[in-house]
Amino acid sequence: MKTRMITGFALLAVILLAALPLLLVNGDFGGADGAAEEAITQINPQYIPWFQPLLEPPPETESMLFALQAALGAGMIGYVIGLFKGRKDTRRTDAQKD
Repeated sequence: MKTRMITGFALLAVILLAALPLLLVNGDFGGADGAAEEAITQINPQYIPWFQPLLEPPPETESMLFALQAALGAGMIGYVIGLFKGRKDTRRTDAQKD
């Protein structure tokens, strides 16, 4: 019963973490790069960047790469959690055999 309660709270937390930003942003979601560029030009309008990017992909490609990065990170975290759980279960099984 305790495990189900913890799972329920974790699921509720994940749903809230996903839904609250969407509800609180009010459609004005610019991103950190644009906000940083705007802040720099307000502080120092004569600022010249040190270098220009060699290749600037379209926004769709940037979004796809960001999603790919998030998916790979989530996969790695899931793998590590599964690895530790498998090791724990193996130790428990070995201890029961002895």
